[in-house]
Amino acid sequence: MADTLTVDSEVLLSEDEVRRCVDAVADQIAPLVDGQTVAVCLLTGGLWFAADLTRALYRRGKDLPFDALWLASYGDGTKSKGKVEIRAGLQRPVAGKKVLILDDVFDTGLSLSEAVKLVKAAGASEVLTAVFARKPWPEPRAMEPDFVAWEAPPRYLVGYGLDDAGRMRGLPGISALD
Repeated sequence: MADTLTVDSEVLLSEDEVRRCVDAVADQIAPLVDGQTVAVCLLTGGLWFAADLTRALYRRGKDLPFDALWLASYGDGTKSKGKVEIRAGLQRPVAGKKVLILDDVFDTGLSLSEAVKLVKAAGASEVLTAVFARKPWPEPRAMEPDFVAWEAPPRYLVGYGLDDAGRMRGLPGISALD
């Protein structure tokens, strides 16, 4: 069976470059969070960035409680369905706390916007957002993330949480399949 990554992909960011991007955004975020700030990962794609960023913040003296929201707007498709499905909500109370929402990619902005609404409805006192990759989008988005680790090109990306129908999320770098 041929490995599509060796045949049809172009590496855009190596594992080391991903690490440098995460460290740079951790430097920006660290002064704004404390041990009471709840890190909320958007599943499933945000898991890799959330894990690396919370570890980078820990190395900077910031030990954040961790939670997750499971939202879906793509399923296994390549186009957003135009609505967000809530598959699992928060498990940790966030009322009166600052929340840092973490996701892999910002394209339509639907998932991140929905996550912000959910966290605010749960009583968060302040909400910050961070994404690993922000892709250019042809239409205005309802919001923009507070922190972006990497400005991505408008290509079909896989790796570091980004997937092709659930595959290739675990790649340590980011590749383009187009």
